[in-house]
Amino acid sequence: MRTPLGFNRATSAAAVRAGISAIGEHPFMIDRFGQPMKVTRDAGLDPDMSGVERLTELALPAVREALLPIENRGAKVTILLNFGEVRPGLDAEMTAAVADRLLDAIKGSIIPARVRHWMGGHAGGIVGMQAGANLIASGEADFVLIGGIDSYLNADTLERLDDIEQLHSENNIYGFCPGEAAGFVLLAKPGRIGTELDLIGAGSEIEENVIKTEDICLGEGLAAAFKAAAISITEGHFVDQIFCDMNGERYRGNEYGFAVLKTSGLFEDAVDFKTPADCWGDVGAASGPLYAGLAIEAESRGYAKGPLTMIWASSEAGHRAAAILERRGGS
Repeated sequence: MRTPLGFNRATSAAAVRAGISAIGEHPFMIDRFGQPMKVTRDAGLDPDMSGVERLTELALPAVREALLPIENRGAKVTILLNFGEVRPGLDAEMTAAVADRLLDAIKGSIIPARVRHWMGGHAGGIVGMQAGANLIASGEADFVLIGGIDSYLNADTLERLDDIEQLHSENNIYGFCPGEAAGFVLLAKPGRIGTELDLIGAGSEIEENVIKTEDICLGEGLAAAFKAAAISITEGHFVDQIFCDMNGERYRGNEYGFAVLKTSGLFEDAVDFKTPADCWGDVGAASGPLYAGLAIEAESRGYAKGPLTMIWASSEAGHRAAAILERRGGS
């Protein structure tokens, strides 16, 4: 993990647990009300750095941390990289360049096998975890590295968010605070690496009634993703803790409420959820892998609320995804 709260998993997760917020004023970007934009920023990066360079610098520490369990073992690793959805300041040419730079940086420690990258936004990292689990289950891969990399801190991106009233401010309380981060998860066959959690289910679906339209979202896509992810939960057991990408936008809160009404039997307490965007801002495509990292850290340090964790995320274009992580041994 690399987030505005820390340069690795331990520090980032500790800050989220403590409720520390990195939300502050952008050093030079001003919103339409004449106030400094509220953002979360990686303090280790130059505010003027953008594009390929910024995304690469965000990702490098996170990818190296995720690969530590198999570093220099000559392992063949399938690599799946998710980036933010197409928007002003981010396009496919940029994300392809970042993917190339990351591959060059890690070739010495692993053997990259199949490599795929896409622009799936918030839900894309969990979709990647689902795809990686399928590759491992089918015997096509022993190790799959799933990454999520995103930064809203591009001038064109921030101006666009301000123009369409998604930028949080005192005058727009239902906007979100743009952030930046990178999260990577290494999936492996059972027994190949030591871990506290097993991925026991993942699901994805398309929501037809998306944000920034007049359509009313009733949580159909998100509920379907929840049900698909939870299909392997033992009868009589319930999700104990939830990490999700609600970010202050009214649409996301309403969507979750409707999805819970359709799936209420899955949760120990559906209103007891963690929204890391309160601490590190909206981190877009990095969301899913970072939530998995928070769950792993909670388990390894003994403060997980129970054996079953759900992570979920919603992309603006309509993809919805959820995954269930279970304590090794199930208790």
